[in-house]
Amino acid sequence: MDDNQQSIAKQHNRDAWNRMVAGKKRFTKPAKDDDLNQPLDTVDAIGWLGGDISGKKVLCLAAGGGRQSAIYAATGAKVTVVDISPAMLELDREVAAERSIDIRVIETSMDDLSMFATAEFDIVIHPVSTCYLPSITKVFSEVARVTRPDGLYISQHKQPTSLQANIKRSPNGYELIEPYYRTGPLPPVKGTRLREDGTMEFVHRWEEIIGGICRSGFFIEDFVEPFHADPDAPLDSFGDRCCYVAPYMRIKARRNLTQMGAVPSKKIFLPE
Repeated sequence: MDDNQQSIAKQHNRDAWNRMVAGKKRFTKPAKDDDLNQPLDTVDAIGWLGGDISGKKVLCLAAGGGRQSAIYAATGAKVTVVDISPAMLELDREVAAERSIDIRVIETSMDDLSMFATAEFDIVIHPVSTCYLPSITKVFSEVARVTRPDGLYISQHKQPTSLQANIKRSPNGYELIEPYYRTGPLPPVKGTRLREDGTMEFVHRWEEIIGGICRSGFFIEDFVEPFHADPDAPLDSFGDRCCYVAPYMRIKARRNLTQMGAVPSKKIFLPE
């Protein structure tokens, strides 16, 4: 994937998220009081963070919007939030000012963390966003560089099958209509909870996501598929589609104790 395509996607999605903030769309609504009362229950119901992250340096990556940063700051963590959209980051600034929360705000793309020191963060929290870039190899290498040895990288992604499958139900269920090895952006859609109107999205294969995280210098410790299926939901609804296709996956990965490359490489000899 060339740099020009990467740049086009970044600018397109920056503008799209700025518009979503102006329209007060989903994912642009700051944290509420209930979210902050028991913040770890809100963001870590399955206990991946170990129960106490007070004082930890947390990077909320591609996580603007005034929600993630505020919740993690409420745990006592030292929070930095990164996003490509200045409008999304303005919501973080507003929440921080209203609630007297200390949050560092940085405008940059998720694949450019050059302003941060090596091993600067104990934990990197990365909500769904890799779908907005055509190439995600550098995202993972940058995350690995800024995560301390033995630090955590918790990320969520759209399942490739969900991005391939039709939004509308057929007599046979939700059929695959997009190729797995697609290289360009997906066709735009409107009015679905599964995609964000106006954004440019890309299918990333399991190899690119799972393999990319491992090759960058992490061990995967756990993997879950957040459950949204509802057998009683109306046809063509979000809950109905989720009975056939899981929309998201969440990955818990731990940074290798050695630097950028993890374990010594092994030579593999194949028969001629």
